[in-house]
Amino acid sequence: MPTRSEAESKALLRPFGVPFAPERVVADADAAVAAADELGYPVVVKLNGDAIAHKTERGLVRLGLRDAAAVAAAGEALLAAATPDDGDVTLLVAPMLSGNRELIAGLSLDPAFGMTVMVGIGGVLAEALGDVSVRLVPLSEVDAHEMLEDLRTQELLGPFRGEPAVDRDAVAAVLVALGAAAEAHPELVSVDLNPLIVVDGRPVAVDALVEVAVEAVAS
Repeated sequence: MPTRSEAESKALLRPFGVPFAPERVVADADAAVAAADELGYPVVVKLNGDAIAHKTERGLVRLGLRDAAAVAAAGEALLAAATPDDGDVTLLVAPMLSGNRELIAGLSLDPAFGMTVMVGIGGVLAEALGDVSVRLVPLSEVDAHEMLEDLRTQELLGPFRGEPAVDRDAVAAVLVALGAAAEAHPELVSVDLNPLIVVDGRPVAVDALVEVAVEAVAS
């Protein structure tokens, strides 16, 4: 299925209330430095394009860049790593966020039941724990809170390593926003928010991947 670039994926979801860090999409390394200066260091720089779905696996993400020289070098290296199959590419510059907990959330079109919303424990523990909860769209705020209550690792949602408890209302709002996006955009096949980093108790999506039906691209 066709995917949208990270920047386009975020632009589709942001109006529904999905929380993203401020970011800039720029054309070259010099503009990336200017964006980093504006946003404040440290920053993340990624290669951005419609055909780039798995940036991390391809080494197309540079984390924790602390000065202009590092950003310039990262920007040049990322643009040089683009292949003809990637099509038109840009650089995405965003603040480097950190937190001890990560969640995952998204949408997935079930062939039998229709669109579903998912939330789970993310980060390095995601695969080992397999702790996720799923509901059908449309999704109410009550449904969203029940999804969080379904997660087995409730201790990760409470106060953790000096950080406050996860703001369940804020996470529930993300899930409701995903459901609203699915209702407004029937061409959606899947949405992946991975990770949602918990910063001062509140979730912030630092990546997004939207997949749409082939017919939506052709029309």
